[in-house]
Amino acid sequence: MHPGSQPTTPFGRRPLSLAMMAAQAAAKACPEEAVGHKWRIFRDVTEAKDRLGVSDRALAVLSALLTFHPETTLTSGTETVVFPSNRELSLRAHGPSPATLRRALAQLVEVGLVIRRDSPNGKRYARRDTDGGIAQAFGFDLTPLLVRAAELAGLAQEVRAEARLRTLLREEIALLRRDIVKTLAAAVEADWPGPWSALADRFTELGGMPGRAASAAALQ
Repeated sequence: MHPGSQPTTPFGRRPLSLAMMAAQAAAKACPEEAVGHKWRIFRDVTEAKDRLGVSDRALAVLSALLTFHPETTLTSGTETVVFPSNRELSLRAHGPSPATLRRALAQLVEVGLVIRRDSPNGKRYARRDTDGGIAQAFGFDLTPLLVRAAELAGLAQEVRAEARLRTLLREEIALLRRDIVKTLAAAVEADWPGPWSALADRFTELGGMPGRAASAAALQ
């Protein structure tokens, strides 16, 4: 391996998965002019976490990883590999246990948000050139976030649109339920002819408002 090359396989017994290979191929094809605001991308990941299959703990670890990148923007062709120790990373991720930290990191790698760039001994560190710059770094590569920025923004937009639709549907259901209750009560009060008691019982049997987790389709 010549200086400056990037390792593609994980250290130790961790296997190389197809998802990892896909993330590496995408990172390698990242356009040179690509630029992304890291916290805007992180916000999109946060909103789309359920679509991506990312847990809250993994999000905390990803946020911590981003704090080790010195710039606000991620830029193709510059240093995108961060190399904190597990202790440093755990402190910034609000103290998860070693096992929880390992699971969170494995999840971020498996869903293709970061890439492992493991050194020959599995340690994370940077090798500097004669000018003090980073010539090679071993740790976690954040390039997939830059490569997938547009995709992540699209997923976040879809999630926001669905949330708005669900809010509107819940509002409509609440208004319709109120209309039904008050119309039935008015009919009974006015002694209008009709099966009002039976309709009131049927309405009661339907239950209250749908749960907060109800999908837009179920609400519709």
